[in-house]
Amino acid sequence: MSMASDDNPLLKDFDFPPFDVIEAKHVRPGIRALLKKIDEELSALEKTVEPTWPKLVEPLEKIIDRLTVVWGAVNHLKSVKDNPELRSALEEVQPEKVAFQLKLGQSKPIYNAFKAIRESPEWDSLNDARKRIVESQIKEAVLSGISLEDDKREQFNKIEQDLAKLSQKFEENVLDSTKKFEKLITDKKDIEGLPATSLGLAAQTAVSKGHENATAEDGPWIITLDAPSYMSVMQHAKNRTLREEVYRAYINRASSGDLDNTEIINQILKLRLEKAKLLGYNNYAEVSMALKMATVEKAEELLEKLRSASWDPAVKDLEDLKDFCKSQGSPEADDLNHWDITFWSERLRESKYELNEEELRPYFSLPRVMDGLFNLVKMLFDINVEPVDGLAPVWNNDVRFYRVNDSSGSPIAYFYFDPYSRPSEKRGGAWMDEVVSRSRVLSRDGSNARLPVAHMVCNQMPPVGDKPSLMTFREVETVFHEFGHALQHMLTKQDEGLVAGIRGVEWDAVELPSQFMENWCYHRDTLMGIAKHHETGETLPEDIYKKLLAAKTFRAGTLSLRQLRFATVDLELHAKYVPGGSESIYCVDQRVSKKTQVLPPLPDDKFLASFSHIFAGGYAAGYYSYKWAEVLSADAFSAFEDVGLENEKAVKETGQRFRETVLALGGGKAPLEVFVQFRGREPSPEPLLRHNGLLTSSA
Repeated sequence: MSMASDDNPLLKDFDFPPFDVIEAKHVRPGIRALLKKIDEELSALEKTVEPTWPKLVEPLEKIIDRLTVVWGAVNHLKSVKDNPELRSALEEVQPEKVAFQLKLGQSKPIYNAFKAIRESPEWDSLNDARKRIVESQIKEAVLSGISLEDDKREQFNKIEQDLAKLSQKFEENVLDSTKKFEKLITDKKDIEGLPATSLGLAAQTAVSKGHENATAEDGPWIITLDAPSYMSVMQHAKNRTLREEVYRAYINRASSGDLDNTEIINQILKLRLEKAKLLGYNNYAEVSMALKMATVEKAEELLEKLRSASWDPAVKDLEDLKDFCKSQGSPEADDLNHWDITFWSERLRESKYELNEEELRPYFSLPRVMDGLFNLVKMLFDINVEPVDGLAPVWNNDVRFYRVNDSSGSPIAYFYFDPYSRPSEKRGGAWMDEVVSRSRVLSRDGSNARLPVAHMVCNQMPPVGDKPSLMTFREVETVFHEFGHALQHMLTKQDEGLVAGIRGVEWDAVELPSQFMENWCYHRDTLMGIAKHHETGETLPEDIYKKLLAAKTFRAGTLSLRQLRFATVDLELHAKYVPGGSESIYCVDQRVSKKTQVLPPLPDDKFLASFSHIFAGGYAAGYYSYKWAEVLSADAFSAFEDVGLENEKAVKETGQRFRETVLALGGGKAPLEVFVQFRGREPSPEPLLRHNGLLTSSA
């Protein structure tokens, strides 16, 4: 071993992972030593297991948790601080980790013990959470291939190993091909229209690539496919040729050369279908739905309902855009293409609502946004969030660390926040994940449950010069969204670790709190509390707030269809597609897009090659979950609208009820029951269509 275990940070007993000292060289010996230890614990458990909570679930939770926390820390570093050494270390130990998980998932003694609990006279006296744990452990064991005969089980295990490898490779190809594209611009007229913040970022990127004299004013500038850079070109660059080049590069990421994901996708789909057949299902979508609220039919039904409500408004969106383009005397009016849509939508929005995303930025400085978010959750849920930087080690100097306290000042949770884009080492997008979850069994002092810890990661524009990070309104919504996930993880009152926080929550219900929080970005008091000019301190003018509100449903039909395209192509590939048949994955996407996009995609659109959500991120046959949960979250928010958003007393009471149900119960109760407990009835799609301004057309 290159690192003796006594000085390997991964093997230390820690409250917060030692992110500042974990390096690639610790991964192989650390993970291997850990796997050896928990493998021995598993063997010991199999020998002594009895169908009781202390002799089955408690030791099992400890084994699962240790792996989750340590692997989670290493995997997290790969997402935020990627480097070749860490990559190859993870690649090497991943098969060993998957092998252990399969062994655990296919343990007959443990499976039989869970079945014995379910069949015992004690079953009726178990609480909801414990029943859910038993039920889901049995179901998961079946989905892990426990009932398969030996040769079929071997085949199943090989599939699981291959899938893990392929997903990892998929994600790496996306990151590398995103990173590979760089467009050096030296002539100022080529970047006309780009706002000052984007020019600052492009010059900062150029400096980091060796053009040490680059400035925002005089260049040179480097454009990348990283979200802040890509989006600003699509929205603001007057240079149509530049927009086209950047757009084509973006939709064709990871689709050619040695970073081509096409064959990887075919392999993934083929293996997922084989796995489904081995388990006795018709297709992989059915396997995916086995652990979700929806069924394939219910998901398709919802998608179709939303599609038909969105289609006519989306057709009108495109007509409006063409008319506007003509009125501006633009030569491309009769030939609008994908690289024009975002640009002209932005101009139309500016003219229609006199709203300019960039002019709003100075009102949304990150420190103010966070303060406003924390004030909101204090009002809604009676908690206090305070920075405690230095209390836990971090992986980058920009990362902040916070503690969440209840109304009496006692800590109930912690979270990390990593806000800025670092294209050379950090993957794109925004996400929340658990570091550790709440647990009675893993109590640090024997009496109080271990407190949950979360990560929140975004990719917004870093501070440029002495200015704070200035955010677009969309980025503000993203921070609120991820914090909604974090709240469900942190405010859980569930002491059973296997269903605490976001653990054990059905995948299609897990976006409820996150999408719910986004609604508050339009809430007058919340927004006015956040939106203060970073230099003058003046509050966002009232007329601009009104325009933001009016613009909320701008192009809602088009935006809705975009999500429906992703969700539909995902279901189509996992429920009906035949890998290796006459139709390619890209043909499927083209076919689906005819019904879900008014402007059909380019014939060479290969967006699937970078669709990490479904090929590397757990959303396989589950992308519909965003829409499914949007129905739940819009309906949950309508409970606050019903009592009157300006009635603070009623809002607080409703917030308390939301906290005690949706945020507190975790995976310990079926999500539909949790929703009914909060709302007093089953969910309805009507509030979502109303919020999106799509009701009239579907009525």
